[in-house]
Amino acid sequence: MKNLSTKFHRHSHHHTQESENHEKEAIEEEQEQQEEKARCEWDFSLTTIVSSGNNNISSTPAISDALGVIEFDQTNSIIATGGIARKIRIYNFKSLFAHENTSQNAHEITCLDHARACDYYICTPAKLSSIRWKPSSDGRVLGSGDYDGVVMEYCLERRIPIFERDEHGGRRVWSVDYSHWDPVLGASGSDDGTMQMWDTRCESGEGVATVQPGVGRSAVCCVEFNPFGGPIVAVGCADRRVYGYDIRMTGDPVFVLDGHRKTVTYIKFLDNVTLVSASIDGCLKLWDSDNSNVIRSYKGHVNSRSFIGLSVWRNGGLLGCGSENNKVFVYDRRWGEPIWVHESNPVGRDGCGGGFVSSVCWRQVEEDQCTLVAGGSDGDLQVFQGRRKS
Repeated sequence: MKNLSTKFHRHSHHHTQESENHEKEAIEEEQEQQEEKARCEWDFSLTTIVSSGNNNISSTPAISDALGVIEFDQTNSIIATGGIARKIRIYNFKSLFAHENTSQNAHEITCLDHARACDYYICTPAKLSSIRWKPSSDGRVLGSGDYDGVVMEYCLERRIPIFERDEHGGRRVWSVDYSHWDPVLGASGSDDGTMQMWDTRCESGEGVATVQPGVGRSAVCCVEFNPFGGPIVAVGCADRRVYGYDIRMTGDPVFVLDGHRKTVTYIKFLDNVTLVSASIDGCLKLWDSDNSNVIRSYKGHVNSRSFIGLSVWRNGGLLGCGSENNKVFVYDRRWGEPIWVHESNPVGRDGCGGGFVSSVCWRQVEEDQCTLVAGGSDGDLQVFQGRRKS
């Protein structure tokens, strides 16, 4: 009788466990369906392509066309681009939408060439790796970092350089940025393993601090001040780490983010404490800087050797990046898989592979629709618009 009771108990327990497993699977399936539905809440489309004159599928792009950086100004109405061509090009955002708000052409792609779409350009003495709008200048001053290790500022009204700083010993400047907490402060990161901070009010760019964050003078590949006004600057290095410094006291980092397997190429603030980093280990990472923990990793794009761009759209919680297989990727901060991928010409104009998307930038406006601008190694600008599904 005891054996029969034990057998019944085991059978009952097995039946209960089986029911719990089915219930758990049903809950997980429902969660996956909800997540899949959420992932599909955006409709993206390519609206405009800006390319060099006479570009066609059979022509080979010049290496000098490659774009390295795209930046919207503070009003989100002006776009600046820079790269190998030794030119800063300035575009009026509205000029890139010749058919905007015309329903009969809503799905057509506008094709423009740089010469006609660009308002004007400024020639630079070297190839550009970084540009950044100066926050206190009302869109009149643009800073740049170049391959010769020089930081410059340009007055866009007069279209001339007004400031030059060369503190990196001729080593390439990868990144420049300006503080929003103290607008007179600028910073640059370089192959020389340092981040230099300076006072932009001084013609000579008087140095405020020199920071060597990485191990063994590892290259500083990205610099980002907290855009929400805090005193923190984040620095990404070739030693695979991100360092955060309080600009009032730069002796030791206030946080260190350690989790990438290779060089950190970009770092962006999503809010005061949440950051997103990109690395040539092929993934993006979302961080909580308060406890230096990884919240989430994002994989899908290809990145093992090049700078492919990283931009965050804070209003919608979307991340954008390029890829070495000539694709544009969009991630929702909530999930590790991409929610949308766009493939550019996959074989390149010379008939073989090798093209890649090298820069991206979100327009920081609105909540139910968004704009992402991407640039490639072929020199083309692509404008994508996204709308939240009703």
